[in-house]
Amino acid sequence: MDFSFVDAPLDRAEHLRTDSDALARLWPEARVLVLDAKGDARVDAHGMPPALDGTVVGTRPGSAVFLGLHDAQGWFAVPADDAPATLDAPATIDLRTAAAQWPVREATAFAQARAVLHWRDRHRFCGACSAPLEYARAGWLGRCTGCGIEHYPRTDPAVIVAVTDGSRLLLGRQAAWPPGRYSTLAGFVEPGETLEQTVVREVFEESAVRVTACRYLASQPWPFPASLMLGFIADAGPDAPQVTDELEDARWFDADTIGAALRDAHPELKLSPKSSISRWLIAHWHAQQAVDPIA
Repeated sequence: MDFSFVDAPLDRAEHLRTDSDALARLWPEARVLVLDAKGDARVDAHGMPPALDGTVVGTRPGSAVFLGLHDAQGWFAVPADDAPATLDAPATIDLRTAAAQWPVREATAFAQARAVLHWRDRHRFCGACSAPLEYARAGWLGRCTGCGIEHYPRTDPAVIVAVTDGSRLLLGRQAAWPPGRYSTLAGFVEPGETLEQTVVREVFEESAVRVTACRYLASQPWPFPASLMLGFIADAGPDAPQVTDELEDARWFDADTIGAALRDAHPELKLSPKSSISRWLIAHWHAQQAVDPIA
């Protein structure tokens, strides 16, 4: 895929999460990613993930999360507070920047690490009885010390949609974005709702454009902090977009304008980052216009 956090995933080796002896054997030669409280990763002087292993980090902390295997090497994520000796002068990098600079496998593992450590950091107590949680299964299960309820990492599904009226693409922008930045429309799935229903509802809520049909294309983990973006292309009538408080603006763009923006050659329109599924959806729609233009 031409977007980040999807390719070259680790073998998550779920069966090892309860095998403490196997995890102990993996630790000395394991690849270790160290993340701070903001979800940024420690890097070397070149902005790359340092070649840390368990022997450099020291004794495996209880907060270490087993991410999986690559070529029989274990990969772990560790909060920076529990790995003080990993770097003498640590610098950090955020996940979006790492997606553009790091090797694909490391960037994908970083996304996985960021999501699960964020969950751990935000779920220290039971939501039913407020007792502290103890973590098991190599960091993937929180068990309440009071009532015994088990808590697992959550992922929030959200649709992201390239809406077309046949010859134009609907894009919107939020007020907080940089000037000229537009993106495909997106929104979270509500309880009791299908993905297709979410597409129709979210597009209408944000733009007053009525979707008539939609089709799933691809997905992308989006750990900002814990979403799964489900990419769709949707057909709609040529309704005039009308925005409420969710968007600052929404409008239709023709293929020539989108093409210039994809080449970063449009003087005003700026699209989503190349690491995002939004950019991929826009490029997918544009490619279809070139191959099979609609009269």
